[in-house]
Amino acid sequence: MKHHIIVKFNETALELEKMLPRIDQIFSGVLKVPGVSGYKLVKNCIARPNRYDLMIIIEMAENALPAYDDCEAHHAWKNEFSSLIEKKAIFDCE
Repeated sequence: MKHHIIVKFNETALELEKMLPRIDQIFSGVLKVPGVSGYKLVKNCIARPNRYDLMIIIEMAENALPAYDDCEAHHAWKNEFSSLIEKKAIFDCE
């Protein structure tokens, strides 16, 4: 399945380009989770206030979701970036 995390950062966040290397470093850690086969960071190409900024797509087996939720990378993402997120959406699909 594909696990999408779609994020709109708040006004206190750094410019997205400056945050991307750390976000990429964090999500590279999901590859250690059994059942996770890849991830991709996708930046929004339209700069408008009503748009989200970033989509993170993680390819995983459906039964890998609990292990992903408990993994170090997921906790690092939440610990380091939660305060910078205005809103987010989570969407899972085949």
